[in-house]
Amino acid sequence: MDKKNPSSIKIMVANELPGDGIIVAEQLRNYGFYAYTRPRDGRIILKSITSEKPDVVIMDLNIPHIDSLSIIRRIRNIGLSTPLFIITSMYENPAVEKKLLESGASYFLLKPVDFMGLCEIVDDIVQDNERHTRETLESAVTEIIHKIGVSTRIKGFHYLRTAIISSYENKMFLKNITTKLYPEIAVQYNTTQSRVERDIRHALTSAWKNGNPEALNQILGRALEVNGKRPTNSEFISLVTESLIMKYKYSSIEKYL
Repeated sequence: MDKKNPSSIKIMVANELPGDGIIVAEQLRNYGFYAYTRPRDGRIILKSITSEKPDVVIMDLNIPHIDSLSIIRRIRNIGLSTPLFIITSMYENPAVEKKLLESGASYFLLKPVDFMGLCEIVDDIVQDNERHTRETLESAVTEIIHKIGVSTRIKGFHYLRTAIISSYENKMFLKNITTKLYPEIAVQYNTTQSRVERDIRHALTSAWKNGNPEALNQILGRALEVNGKRPTNSEFISLVTESLIMKYKYSSIEKYL
């Protein structure tokens, strides 16, 4: 997995005080990150996370109106995987640090902040999260394909798994399955576009005839009820990808605000 470009990492610094948050954000920008500040107010921070979807939030331990621990818990309780939280504090408190990390914070940092160290910490936790997300996604996709009855021994299994993972990571592929996704997979596996399409079709046909009807019904849901036909390659890839995106990427927290 390639290292993520710092400029693509969006960081909210939840403090607009000139002597604190603004300096932190400036140093992060000097390193190459996309960083900005928001007021030190728990209500505003929570709403900003919803609308702006930062990758990382750096905030103080003690925040007015909604404290940092409550913000983390509200985000984590709804299954939202981002943002990653770095909590700063003037005082060392092992019990509080333990509780924050158990609740989903990624790092507890004592002030005064070493700016180069902070930039390296952000880099590390983002890369660790990318690796974890990739591993979770690969496991979920593998389990889905296994459940419907596609054997790992056939090439179509690996092409199908790569197709879904690639589409999850770049939705552009969903709109260009035959013209962009298949050629991309063909390059990865040193084969041809037509073989990729044929082997995926063979895998799905085999699962449709000999696989697990209950798993197919669970995965395809309403789409299966409407026409009862075997989905095309594109339909299956799109249905599974969209369901994974809804599960892992999107979740509303409006009811918690």
